[in-house]
Amino acid sequence: MELSTTVVIILITIITSYLGFKKPELLERWMFTPYLIKNRNQWDRFVLSGFIHKDSMHLLFNMFTFYFFGGAVEQFLTYRLGFIPGTVVYVVFYLAAIVISDIPTYLKNQNNSYYRALGASGGTAAAVFASIILMPLSDICLFGILCLPGFALGVLFLIYSIVQAKKGGDGINHDAHLYGALFGIAFILILSPVSGLHFIEEIKNFRLF
Repeated sequence: MELSTTVVIILITIITSYLGFKKPELLERWMFTPYLIKNRNQWDRFVLSGFIHKDSMHLLFNMFTFYFFGGAVEQFLTYRLGFIPGTVVYVVFYLAAIVISDIPTYLKNQNNSYYRALGASGGTAAAVFASIILMPLSDICLFGILCLPGFALGVLFLIYSIVQAKKGGDGINHDAHLYGALFGIAFILILSPVSGLHFIEEIKNFRLF
């Protein structure tokens, strides 16, 4: 496995999430808690909450997805901007997605002392949908069994997030998937407007069989 920036982010997230599993006090301090952000000025929770997860399955789902889609975005940015500038922009893109995708949730729950969430949902969703704009028909295989075009898997990912958001109560900020997705789409279209035209042409030419 190549030690790309995507892999480095994944390794860091695995380590910090594992520490969160073992240290409840760290999990509590890094949790996305709008009420404490507002009343104690703990703004670092916007970023830190993206590096902890509820459990191993939550971590696996986010990082497995991020590995495939994030890698495609990283390659696009380093090719287009050069290795160092592209890497810097990619890291900023990922962190910004985590923060921006949480802003609507913060505004909605800033006076709710019971609300808590965690996970890299915003960053993962941004990578998913940025990659889909770039390569909508590229096949992604789930655990080597089910292979689908990127745009189809992205739609399923979004449906899952919406359903889970409505159910609620699991401590995962599923709303961040939606806003992360919108951020990822906007980011690519602003950086490379021609990608939007390419996306439309690819979808128009798509045939299931």
